[in-house]
Amino acid sequence: MSAIHIHQLQKIYKIHEREAGLGAAVRSLVKRKTRDVRAVDGICFDVAPGEIVGFLGPNGAGKTTTLKMLSGLLHPTGGEVDVLGHTPWQRDKEFLRQITLVMGQRNQLVWDIPAIDSYELHRVIYHIPLDEYQCTLDELVDLLDLKPLIHKPVRNLSLGERMKCEIAGALLHRPQVLFLDEPTIGLDVTAQRRIREFVAEYNRRHKATVLLTSHYMADVEALCQRVIVIHHGKLLFDGDLADLMRRFSAYKTIVVDLAPGATAGRGAGALRPYGEVVNYTDGQAALRVAKKEAAAITSRLLADFPIHDLTIQDPPIEEVIEQVFNAG
Repeated sequence: MSAIHIHQLQKIYKIHEREAGLGAAVRSLVKRKTRDVRAVDGICFDVAPGEIVGFLGPNGAGKTTTLKMLSGLLHPTGGEVDVLGHTPWQRDKEFLRQITLVMGQRNQLVWDIPAIDSYELHRVIYHIPLDEYQCTLDELVDLLDLKPLIHKPVRNLSLGERMKCEIAGALLHRPQVLFLDEPTIGLDVTAQRRIREFVAEYNRRHKATVLLTSHYMADVEALCQRVIVIHHGKLLFDGDLADLMRRFSAYKTIVVDLAPGATAGRGAGALRPYGEVVNYTDGQAALRVAKKEAAAITSRLLADFPIHDLTIQDPPIEEVIEQVFNAG
């Protein structure tokens, strides 16, 4: 049985439009012009219990709208949704106890009081037994290194510190499904890594299902084997991250570390016959070549130049995702 099941999910908004000017404003009082915007347009997918899935797409693709429907904040225009055997927008208490929605830079903690006080409110709302609450809190404080933070007013915390406290608050009731919408947005590299490690550990300990949106591909690469890509509300790809790379990556990057004087003073020009030189600095070069020609070009480079080191790399995943969007 799937933890999350979606079939032909749709969300259509009616947008009111009018031209500029007083006359148009008066006419709109009598007859308003509208157009339909398909934020989510018939997507289908299933997520297995305990699976971490990357949910990717550009701004406006429909990711957040989908997560809001899955968490019961929005009622869909059409289609079927099942999360842990529940219909989300009916907002049954049993359903709400088993899910959480974390949205980057959206506050659930009270700004002017310490996080620990908001946590206590959370305990009361969810009717969490005191011993269970204390056990979960201790675990979260340890995993996220929150001990020096939870007794400070939330307004005195940095963005990274506040985000860690927000995530802890969202997990005090030990949800089995996590909808994470840009949980690392705006954070520094260290804070991003700490939150990624925490999500992975929470998934390992509690077998929680995670649907993650992020513009930081490091999040996706670190956490997700499977990715779902949507654009303009439509599903473009659903499969393994590695398969996404194979299907949409048409080239490889060859990185070479040349011996001094290898290019005979011609610099990057000496390497242009072998591929597109995307970077050249002090004898270190990166060449973009067609995937099917990578092996042959590597052999030519090794035969023609004294080379200290050579590696063949896949393109950055951001570029692969962009190719998916362009293909859609």
